[in-house]
Amino acid sequence: MSDTPLHETFADTMLSPRLQWHCEPARWQVDYAENSLRVHTDAATDFWQRTHYGFQVDNGHFLHLKAEGDFVLTTKVTSRPAHQYDQAGLMVRLSSGCWLKTSVEFEPDGDNRLGVVVTNGHYSDWSTQPLAKGIDTVWFRVRAEANDCIVESSLDGERWTQIRMAHLHERAGAESVACGLYACSPKEAGFVAEFSFLSFIPGRI
Repeated sequence: MSDTPLHETFADTMLSPRLQWHCEPARWQVDYAENSLRVHTDAATDFWQRTHYGFQVDNGHFLHLKAEGDFVLTTKVTSRPAHQYDQAGLMVRLSSGCWLKTSVEFEPDGDNRLGVVVTNGHYSDWSTQPLAKGIDTVWFRVRAEANDCIVESSLDGERWTQIRMAHLHERAGAESVACGLYACSPKEAGFVAEFSFLSFIPGRI
């Protein structure tokens, strides 16, 4: 049920039946010994719509469940990047033209980019802030309240910092929304994202 909590700890080889793939990667596995979901991204995968770069891509890997009403979505991800823009985090999605994603994007030179992409009307925007290269593990949390999302990040899972507040236009009147984990590699394959858990809690905190 979309109004019941889910806490997927990847302690079993089988995923919760509530979780479904959008663009399933060719290679992924649940490591129940390490309690993690390991995603090996395919090459040339991304989520982006038009803005500045002109291209439209909607083939990133997205493991999601259906949600109704308000909810809190949380994960912890450790990134093993290989190429520029390798990324993994959380996504909330209404359609190919209306969604939100938050992650750390890898930059081979200088700091990485902690940020959020919000897409409405098939146009994406991207807000970023620098994140030191030595930080490879980040917690992400999205608090969906009515038609808005409050996006937060943490380096220890306890102290949270708000990094974005955004509106998803298509949520008004929508029966449900897809939400969950995502990962992609806009350039080459080789990126490995390790998710420690996925927590979905209906309501607000």
